[in-house]
Amino acid sequence: MLPSRPQGLPISGFQLRPLRLGDVDAVLRIQAQCYGADFGEPRQVFVQRLQSPVHCSWAAVQADAVVAYLAAYWSLPGVITPLHGGFSSYEDANVLYLHDMAVSPAVGGQGVAGALLQAARSQARQRGIRHTALVSVQGSQPYWERQGYAVAAVADAAQQQHLASYGDDAVYMVGQV
Repeated sequence: MLPSRPQGLPISGFQLRPLRLGDVDAVLRIQAQCYGADFGEPRQVFVQRLQSPVHCSWAAVQADAVVAYLAAYWSLPGVITPLHGGFSSYEDANVLYLHDMAVSPAVGGQGVAGALLQAARSQARQRGIRHTALVSVQGSQPYWERQGYAVAAVADAAQQQHLASYGDDAVYMVGQV
């Protein structure tokens, strides 16, 4: 069951709401548009994530269609979910981990990504969480730096392997809520 979340206000014709199991087809479509075959994750993985009690994922909806999403969950510092991996549950979770954010090209440049990020950060602040983390892929590092994130070293060998599952240009980044 998802924790209660504040509902977002419409943003340029978009409504923010929690991401649901019924949204998986839209998520897979948006993944294919944004990432291509290399980073698209299987249906069963996304279903498992949305069934996880630690997920805190968001959808941006326009005219009843999901046009963007942010898959996130409560985690620990330095823990990286590998590509195609499930969300792990930690009783002492103190980091908001942003696993995947994608915006349909049809609505790109309209502030949807920023609104999703703001909603997730607001939810984290309500829980007393002060830090977020993510893996930057496909040249997105400058975007995340503009959002206040910085590259962080990954010392643990297992976590380095998880990071490597995203390719050579992947970097682990941390930021403030």
